[in-house]
Amino acid sequence: MPALTPFHIAFPVDDLAAARHFYGTVLACPEGRSSNQWIDFDLFGHQIVAHLKPRAADATHHNPVDGHDVPVPHFGVVLPMDAWHTLAERLKAAGVDFVIEPYIRFKGEVGEQATMFFLDPAGNALEFKAFADIMQLFAK
Repeated sequence: MPALTPFHIAFPVDDLAAARHFYGTVLACPEGRSSNQWIDFDLFGHQIVAHLKPRAADATHHNPVDGHDVPVPHFGVVLPMDAWHTLAERLKAAGVDFVIEPYIRFKGEVGEQATMFFLDPAGNALEFKAFADIMQLFAK
């Protein structure tokens, strides 16, 4: 697999202080540039930007995947398995409420992966996953 380049995503939050705490402290993302309207974070080498936006009406959507209701939209990072376990333990210790608790999805099938879903303080859904065999990432 070729080396990956960092992705960039900008997403809405309704409280920059809460975003700074969640991403900077709970997820341990180093903070980059910021203003009174946005904050850059380093999410495992990827640039994510929390932009201040008033909370919109709830328009949550879920799709069924492996017996769970996966929130749409969501974003996250594919981590090495040991980093995934470390993050899962950090989130549990911080009292994060999981939308989908950490577990192994597609167990024994093509694409078997560790996954977990949770929300940031603004209600944005995040998924972090890991593969015992990274070559399964795009396997059919």
